[in-house]
Amino acid sequence: MPFLKTKALSKRLGDWLRYASVQQGAAHTSGGFFSTPRARQPGPVTEVDGTVATDFFTVLSTGQRFTEDQRLNVQAFSMLRTWLLQAGPAHPSATDADDRSELEGSTVSVLSAASTTSHLLPPAEWLREKALEYCQRLLEQSGRRALRKADSDLQKACLVEAVLLLDLLCRQDPAFLYRVLPCLRALRARLCGDPACARALLPVARFFLRHGEAAAVDADAVYQHLFTRIPSEHFHSPMLAFEFIQFCRDPLLLLGSNLDLLKTSFPNLFKFLAWSSPALTSEFVALLPALVDAETAVEMLHLLLDLPSLTAALDLQLRSSQAVSERPLWDISVRALGCLEALRDPQAQGLFQHLLRAKASGTTERLTPLHQLLQPLASCARVVQCAQAVPTLLRAFFAAVTQFADGALASRLALLLLERSDALFQVEGYEADVHRVLSSQFPALCKLHPPLVVEQAKELVEFVGSLGGPSGTGYMLTSVVWAVGEYLSVSWDRRCTAEQINRFFEALEALLFEVTQSRPSAALPKCPPQVITVLMTTLTKLASRSQDLIPRVSLLLSKMRTLAQSPAAGPMHSEGDLGAVRTRATELLNLLKMPSVAQFVLTPSVEVSQPRYHRDSNTALPLALDMVSRLLEREASLLPG
Repeated sequence: MPFLKTKALSKRLGDWLRYASVQQGAAHTSGGFFSTPRARQPGPVTEVDGTVATDFFTVLSTGQRFTEDQRLNVQAFSMLRTWLLQAGPAHPSATDADDRSELEGSTVSVLSAASTTSHLLPPAEWLREKALEYCQRLLEQSGRRALRKADSDLQKACLVEAVLLLDLLCRQDPAFLYRVLPCLRALRARLCGDPACARALLPVARFFLRHGEAAAVDADAVYQHLFTRIPSEHFHSPMLAFEFIQFCRDPLLLLGSNLDLLKTSFPNLFKFLAWSSPALTSEFVALLPALVDAETAVEMLHLLLDLPSLTAALDLQLRSSQAVSERPLWDISVRALGCLEALRDPQAQGLFQHLLRAKASGTTERLTPLHQLLQPLASCARVVQCAQAVPTLLRAFFAAVTQFADGALASRLALLLLERSDALFQVEGYEADVHRVLSSQFPALCKLHPPLVVEQAKELVEFVGSLGGPSGTGYMLTSVVWAVGEYLSVSWDRRCTAEQINRFFEALEALLFEVTQSRPSAALPKCPPQVITVLMTTLTKLASRSQDLIPRVSLLLSKMRTLAQSPAAGPMHSEGDLGAVRTRATELLNLLKMPSVAQFVLTPSVEVSQPRYHRDSNTALPLALDMVSRLLEREASLLPG
């Protein structure tokens, strides 16, 4: 659009916003025989509460029929924010005289002649001035009690748009800031006391986030109200949930002093996630790195693992509330009467309150009794959906934690994984999915802090010894046994002792005997072959570090090879599984025949185990291998025939 036309339209938009007629449109007559010339004159437009409008027309004015300029008023408001964004800040120039002459020729300029100051403004400033007046009028109208629900909904929508426009106006012209602040302070006080206007608080909070420092305004009360009450009371509103999380991702909030308040409020924010997990999972994956730190990591991991039970608890909270106007559609197949009675049980109240807390408490509770009370709700579609989102959130959590975790935090998280592996809400498929993620993260934590295995030797031995056999597919058991074989070594921690190695050896030997000698049943499922092979490998590694154990391991491996060849083992495992066990047992036996080689292969030094050592052509091992290969080739070429 040409520049002159842009300026002309800016003037027209300002006129349409401010000077639309306050009289209703005239009724159309058919002009027939029975039409009367004494048609009643159109009355004035009214406010949403039914009173006669005493100020200029806005989108919240009501009437039976509207005039053309009133329709233009509504259309101008609908496009106003986009137009202001495209126009940008005004820069007065030498063309102002031309702008004023065009304004004087405007079709409605006669109506604005009373205001000489506004009348002489350039087009962009004229439009912003009228937009400010229009938004202030909307704020006043939004406080009236609407007679119809449709008008009440329109009030809330216009209120949000008006605050967004005021924010934009103050960004484009900071001189507006001190004219806007008084009405926004009053609006904030009104909205905090009206639960129905929770969505409108978000643009108000964003306004103070952007302009509070320049205006010397302390907006802590707004943020406290937002993070404390809104998620607890409106977690079941999907639109509010999405807009709230979008607000939490605002860079100004994530970089400012309010980040601490955001971090301590994560239990409340997770209520949005628990209730609307399919829609908000990707948003929380992006938000998690800002929420987690060394102080909140342990408590946050507990809450992530308890997220499906939080969904069930929120479901019960809504069912038991009689004051909720917007109830979700219930799953009628679920009978929650027993759960509702449990919710009122004084003994369970403490656990419910901990699960539904609004702020981080720094403490954790074992919620297994609560899981049992909530079990009838485990089949709810909303709970199942939430359980399906947890593995993705766990991966995002650990990806963030490994960026800053020290040895102490890595040890705490590793023990937490072992503790929670058998303390999960029993949703179909949930335990196996979570174990798959946790089993991949346990070795990662050990790699981050290798002395972890030596420092937590007692707890790891107890974990291995407490297992009557691998549950499910044995993910956690496999990862723990592998970590013991990899990091229980003097090369990783000088505090490693022969006594610790022997203690682990005894526990793992007993476990291998139990899982291979016990026949599968409903209570003890078939042991996966990878568990058996990892157990054999770890026992061989420990024996290579404490060579007094080599005879015992050799005998054990011979028995395993014989067992894998026995026809009695056929019904328990497939031929491919038995072949993998036989192959691994044979390989390990051959290694143990040369203890020094076994120690080099099974417990390489840190330098040898680095990938660079095998890739860099300037290191000793590739040079040695290359030299040996050349000598062997030369020897072969000199042989006759």
